[in-house]
Amino acid sequence: MNELFDLTGGVALCTGAASGIGQRMAWALSQAGADVVLVDRQEEALKKAVEEISAAGNGRSAGVVADLLNREGLDDVVAEAAGHFGAPTILTNAAGVNLRQPYDEITSESWDITLNINLATPFFLARACVPGMLKKGYGKIINIASLQSYRAFANSIPYGASKGGIAQLTRAMAEAWSGKGIMANAIAPGFFRTALTSKVYDDPALVKHNAEMTAIGRNGEVEDIDGLTIFLAARASDYITGQIIGLDGGYTAK
Repeated sequence: MNELFDLTGGVALCTGAASGIGQRMAWALSQAGADVVLVDRQEEALKKAVEEISAAGNGRSAGVVADLLNREGLDDVVAEAAGHFGAPTILTNAAGVNLRQPYDEITSESWDITLNINLATPFFLARACVPGMLKKGYGKIINIASLQSYRAFANSIPYGASKGGIAQLTRAMAEAWSGKGIMANAIAPGFFRTALTSKVYDDPALVKHNAEMTAIGRNGEVEDIDGLTIFLAARASDYITGQIIGLDGGYTAK
């Protein structure tokens, strides 16, 4: 059964990989045997993340510094990534932003930044990966959805719109590509301590409230994402596509 979860020979392109959930996803994939290319605009943090994976001794790792808001440059990002270990067969779209603005402070610029990085970039980056996946005969795309794919939170209108869109984008990707061997799914995390949730974690009462809202009774730790990430990238999930899977400790079950 171990071969169902063995990613040896796979090449993963992981965005938002200098920190938080994106970094942990890249680390998990490497531990399962994949060669990983980490993409982020934070050069020093990216270098450190690559070094940590290399030091673990499983799979090869490399970094690509890129601003994923530059849509015209996404094909080049995929080409540069492929130059390290070959065309990516796994894509994790974890790069994102949540500006947490009240509705009357949202500007055209902040709206466009949020929708572009959270929703447009995952599509255009995935589309750039598809030709290489088709040549290899398979591919796994893992998007990052949210609790806000299902419900609204305060001061998050653009973010909520983008994450609602990610849920439908994931289904549409599955419809378009799964018949050709490329599966697309999304992970919908609950509350994890990351850069995107730093304002939430600055409020101890809110942290406690969020933990109590789960069925398990605690907020997420980054290692909680390991198993689902590996599963969705591996042969074990070959008949699963177009799904948004909650990783929220039962938050949405209550």
